[in-house]
Amino acid sequence: MRKPECDYDVVVAGGGAGGVGAALGAAQAGARVLLVEKYGFLGGAATTSQVLAYCGFFQQGPEPIKAVDGAADLVLVELRKLGLDCAPFSSPTTLNWIILLEPETVKLALDRVLTANGVDVLLHTRIAAATRTADKIQSVTLAGMDGRTRVSAESFVDATGDANLSLVAGVPCRTGDLEGRLQAISAPIRIGGRDQSVPIDRDAIIAAFKSYTGDWPSARDDGGIFTTVPNTGEMWWMMFDHPMDDLSSASFSIAERASREAAHDYAALLRAHVPGFQNAYVVQTGPQIGIRESRHPAARYELTYEDIATGRQRADGVAKAAWPMEDHTVPGRPVYTPVGGEGWASIPLDALRAKDIDNLYFAGRTIGADPRAYASIRVMGTALATGDAAGRAAAKQLQII
Repeated sequence: MRKPECDYDVVVAGGGAGGVGAALGAAQAGARVLLVEKYGFLGGAATTSQVLAYCGFFQQGPEPIKAVDGAADLVLVELRKLGLDCAPFSSPTTLNWIILLEPETVKLALDRVLTANGVDVLLHTRIAAATRTADKIQSVTLAGMDGRTRVSAESFVDATGDANLSLVAGVPCRTGDLEGRLQAISAPIRIGGRDQSVPIDRDAIIAAFKSYTGDWPSARDDGGIFTTVPNTGEMWWMMFDHPMDDLSSASFSIAERASREAAHDYAALLRAHVPGFQNAYVVQTGPQIGIRESRHPAARYELTYEDIATGRQRADGVAKAAWPMEDHTVPGRPVYTPVGGEGWASIPLDALRAKDIDNLYFAGRTIGADPRAYASIRVMGTALATGDAAGRAAAKQLQII
């Protein structure tokens, strides 16, 4: 690995799906790439928030029609080598096609695929500051375990999810929707100790929650979204949603504590009332709550509701949005609006470019999108696709700066 003080062609901030896609896309285009991640592992929501499903790889419909390839396929190949099936799975509650994940496998697969493609990775590291001219970022200051280090690059990709790089670079950001409202957070959990010979009884779960008198009643009245974690037999369960009034540390702290209390209450409900769960226990929460949105930096184009609802296809498209608009403004009451047309919409390059900075690109949740279109593009499969496109664009920028 190069020393951090060396220059790079592309610096990618954030090691979730968008950041991994960007790093792989840039590396495959021939760039020297540094990926910076605040945790000690990669994977984003799949490994930090127990969101154990790649959504957005396939169009909605009776059969899985693939909408994402490129860098994402490199990840799937590595996951399969480590024993994950990665076959499309139809969610019985939403009828969307997803790829089921196991977090430890995802961590190792991403380590290996980035190493194989020559990407330098700095974990336990954040971008603390940026130096820029009027229209370009010149360098970033990394805050890591060994203090602060300045790194320069030709291009940068903000795949942080919370637009941290954009924020320190002075890019104007919208918070939440047009009224400043944030979508509810989620707190999926893994439950162990289940008798796998007994099918999970949704009706029993629903009945159990009707008798719940604790402090954390679920906003979901349908038993939630659940399936079996591959290779483990554990139950993956999305049942707890929590409103977020703002992005303060105090609000996050309240939500984190609430999610852990709820998880243990819910496991007790399973033990007491649901067949096959007499020995159930919480395998894991977190490491953090699932954050559906945060800041939205200004892009050169905002993908619109009409783009998604009509399945608009455009000549300057660089990725496909195929996941329905899944809005969680009301906790526990997701609203799905399907993608129109042929079942996918183009995401143009300008949605991945910062409005006033020529060498800053966006990937994943940071790309330009209005509040309703955002409810489609924020998922991990689409994030891998927009990351791949952003990374390749950032690498190509080397020839035109």
